[in-house]
Amino acid sequence: MNDCGCDKARAELEEYLHNELCSEDAADIRAHMENCPECSGELKVGITITEVVQRACRESAPDELRTVVLTRIREIQTHAVFAD
Repeated sequence: MNDCGCDKARAELEEYLHNELCSEDAADIRAHMENCPECSGELKVGITITEVVQRACRESAPDELRTVVLTRIREIQTHAVFAD
């Protein structure tokens, strides 16, 4: 396990957040984050953003909004069919 440095940690932050790195690379980034206040700050922001997006994806749109969006999609599809 090595400290990978800021450049690598920042370049692979997204993959690290989503557990998409091999265990060795993840361990290197984890070690770096433990010792680098700047990168660990970016990690905290990334974690917060990821949690907010995940929470938003679990919520359903209000019925009125869903109706408006679906109606508009159907209108666009209808016009696209007739345009061909």
